[in-house]
Amino acid sequence: VQLQASGGGLVQAGGSLRLSCAASGGTFSRYDMAWFRQAPGKERQFVVAIRWSGGIPYYGDSVKGRFTASRDNAKNTVYLQMNSLSPEDTAVYYCAASSSAECGSCRWSYSYWGQGTQVTVSS
Repeated sequence: VQLQASGGGLVQAGGSLRLSCAASGGTFSRYDMAWFRQAPGKERQFVVAIRWSGGIPYYGDSVKGRFTASRDNAKNTVYLQMNSLSPEDTAVYYCAASSSAECGSCRWSYSYWGQGTQVTVSS
């Protein structure tokens, strides 16, 4: 599976961005998907996981109530709508895929990773 993340950019605090992650080369509808992010000098952090079967996405505490994940299996794409952004959200955002994520919030559960897209939030 190849993943291509896009939609990052520079935004002011309080603003919004929508990230997309397009998948190819696999049966997207059967993959568990997730977003992680990594700020400079920090560990890669879990953002959200969304199962292949749909249902309610599972969010990391730092983004609950502000970020919304969704997937469109017909378009082989997963989205991350980010609202009320703050400078603390500045990071490279990565999408990830797994044929069966044993631990939705764990990096080791995901075999496939996109190249990342930079999100910068100015104060």
